[in-house]
Amino acid sequence: MRLLFFRHGDPDYVIDGLTDKGKVEAKLLADRIKSFGIDEVYESPLGRAKDTASYSLKELSLPVTTCQWLMEFPALFDPNLADDETRNAYKSELKKDEGSGAFEKRIVWDMMPSYYMNHPELFDRNAWRDSELVKASNALSVYDNVIKNFDGLLEDHGYKRDGDIYRVTAGNDKTIALFCHFGITCVMLSRLWNVSPFMPLQFLAMAPTSVTEVVTEEREKGIAIFRTLRVGDITHLTIGNEAPSFSARFCERFENEEERH
Repeated sequence: MRLLFFRHGDPDYVIDGLTDKGKVEAKLLADRIKSFGIDEVYESPLGRAKDTASYSLKELSLPVTTCQWLMEFPALFDPNLADDETRNAYKSELKKDEGSGAFEKRIVWDMMPSYYMNHPELFDRNAWRDSELVKASNALSVYDNVIKNFDGLLEDHGYKRDGDIYRVTAGNDKTIALFCHFGITCVMLSRLWNVSPFMPLQFLAMAPTSVTEVVTEEREKGIAIFRTLRVGDITHLTIGNEAPSFSARFCERFENEEERH
């Protein structure tokens, strides 16, 4: 079985849709979507993912299943539950509510490198769950809900989770497409790779409308793992002479003021 994770096009987060560039990216992806041989389509309920998928669905003429758990990984860090050292993970990014004076919650994985590179527990496949940063968030419950649903989807397609492997109950050659987001894709990859979610979240970047491809590998009868063939592929943009969006990346040099800091 093959899984294709498509990130949404260049986002307009204010309207939860696509920018004009994002629409061009989505159209270029749709121009090549038939070449993937897709059998089933799943999508996030968020507008930017649904808008991206809509271009491809017109070409595929396939039904789509909208999954609430495929929305961008929504785990939040609550600075009010953390000590000063842990709050330092977000430094100047922290804001306070003018009325209550309490800190506003932050996306849990949007932290500073100076923090996570000095906290190796975040990258340990088990210890991340007991880290101070995670304790001051709802990351565990959100993560466990995502992987429960993801494993359920795989089991429905013949691959049942058993420890760190998948038992093959009905092997197949289907291609499953998921139109979603960078963060949630990283979480699903962490499940397939058996690593902390902070590994892909902090060290991968996937441009808008990029393709990440994962396939089953059954070297032993009835036992499958998932191998990643490509991450963040943008061949469709290259063919269309469209430069990839900078979204999901930060400045290459701190002095690059035109790039996101």
